[in-house]
Amino acid sequence: MMQRHKFRKSMSRATGPALAVIAVLAMLGYAIFGPTGLYAWGEYSQSVEKKRVVLSELTKKERELQNRVNLLDRRRVDPDLAEEYVRSKLGAYHPDEVIIPMEPEAK
Repeated sequence: MMQRHKFRKSMSRATGPALAVIAVLAMLGYAIFGPTGLYAWGEYSQSVEKKRVVLSELTKKERELQNRVNLLDRRRVDPDLAEEYVRSKLGAYHPDEVIIPMEPEAK
């Protein structure tokens, strides 16, 4: 009977530290394996590189579109571009004309 009492007493004393150790281990596991843990850093760096590539492509496209907008500005319209734009949108060309699509100039 006395041994059971000692066992229960020692178990009740060990419960607090055991729970603390479990909590610390859970936090360490989350810090290492969690969504923002050490293992996620590698994935983040790969994701950042992919996003940089996409950003550079979008920046290039934005510059091209901004150039086109500047050329179509009402105050200083490029006549060739305006004619090309109107003809392509309205389909206004003669049957004997040959339309040759050109790639945008690289700057």
